[in-house]
Amino acid sequence: MGMQEVERWGIFEVALSGPSAGNPFEEVAVSATFEYRNDRVEVEGFYDGDGIYRVRFMPDREGTWRYVTKSGTSELDGATGSFLCTSPSEGNHGPVRVKDGYLFAFEDGTPYMPFGTTCYHWTHTGSKEHELQTLEELGQSPFNKVRMCLLPTRDMRPEMVAFAGTCPEDADTTRFNPAFFAHLEQRIGDLMKLGVEADLILFHPYDKQGGWGFNSMSREQDFYYLRYVIARLGAYRNVWWSLSNEYDFNKMKTIEDWDRLLQYVQRKDPYQRLRSIHNGTKMYEQSSLYDFSKSWLTHQSIQHWDTSPTTEWREAVRKPIVVDEISYEGNVAKRWGNITGLELIHRYWEGLTKGGFVAHGECFENKPTRAWISSGGKMYGESPERIRFLRQVMEEGPEDWMQAREEGGYALLYLGKYRLSSYKLPLSQDREYRIELIDIWEMTITPLDGTFTGQSDLALPARPYTALRAQAV
Repeated sequence: MGMQEVERWGIFEVALSGPSAGNPFEEVAVSATFEYRNDRVEVEGFYDGDGIYRVRFMPDREGTWRYVTKSGTSELDGATGSFLCTSPSEGNHGPVRVKDGYLFAFEDGTPYMPFGTTCYHWTHTGSKEHELQTLEELGQSPFNKVRMCLLPTRDMRPEMVAFAGTCPEDADTTRFNPAFFAHLEQRIGDLMKLGVEADLILFHPYDKQGGWGFNSMSREQDFYYLRYVIARLGAYRNVWWSLSNEYDFNKMKTIEDWDRLLQYVQRKDPYQRLRSIHNGTKMYEQSSLYDFSKSWLTHQSIQHWDTSPTTEWREAVRKPIVVDEISYEGNVAKRWGNITGLELIHRYWEGLTKGGFVAHGECFENKPTRAWISSGGKMYGESPERIRFLRQVMEEGPEDWMQAREEGGYALLYLGKYRLSSYKLPLSQDREYRIELIDIWEMTITPLDGTFTGQSDLALPARPYTALRAQAV
């Protein structure tokens, strides 16, 4: 029997039999050291129920890796072995990393632009048919990132939760539910096959008094939960960590608490997945952004109803900006959930042309499936196809479109809601440019006649929601 093979950025797993008496989640620890030449990576394992312990590892270099396990329990200590890390399969570009301050790229250097959406509890429905429908919808969509929750909200009663127990009355935060995580892992793997990043929301503030109590656990319980989650899920290359949704709405925790939890994730994660935290807003009045300059945050995850401050956010902190919630296309009686598709597309274009990334969300009432942001299913809005068009425009351009504008070779300018019949566009005197007029709603690209150089007076059709794309000949 030959050596086991695992592709680069895939998952190698060590499974060991050990004690099942008492509470192995708390009382038994196992880890492994993986070695490649002179490099060593320490990885913590986890208890998976029925006397089985696992250590998962994502190899990032091709060649032979060797490992040895470590545990205070004799059955789990000193197990050794090796495997061969092979070249990655087609479509496997590795995990997403921050690049050049404001950008993202896969580890193999392939550019990555997040065009995300939100489906908070699509894996909590208990319906395989519904989840497969969600995956099918994602596969046909322009979206390559999904924000999703691990923990239920106060009123939810899913078949399984992360901890032992089936209802708030018997929830046991000292034990985990391996079946819940096995199901979640399957869905994270499904997203990986679609090329979709899983932006996992670890905490949220929607579990107030009378609910599950997961938002008011002690610091030690929070650490205990995070350690298990990182050990089980951290090896999946498409995982991001969003420490909390609307962190400031959780009155049980302070900024210092969130700082400690983020630092703990940073310390425990051997792969240094992308990490951020998401703020709440008093819609159209005020927004309390986290201090994204802190070193344990890799990027800015922002909720805001307006993308015009994107330039200000770029100047304040040199990290990628992802406006993960910009209000949702929909018809619910909430200020955050009833903007038109056109308004959402307007905010998308404004944010991207100012150097940030923007995410989608949708919540329609009186449709065959529940609101997309809540549980996935089907999308009914007008924005996804326009977002696909925008993604194509962005991916046709330079990877760093803001730097290209400064250097004078390319410019993407959004004209917004204004009805301009003319526009003065300053271009380099030393180059000739082709200029195109883009209708962001009709999804048309119309070349302007001729070429342009220097200060150019452009005749425009006095229509709102248009953009200009200038490219040096």
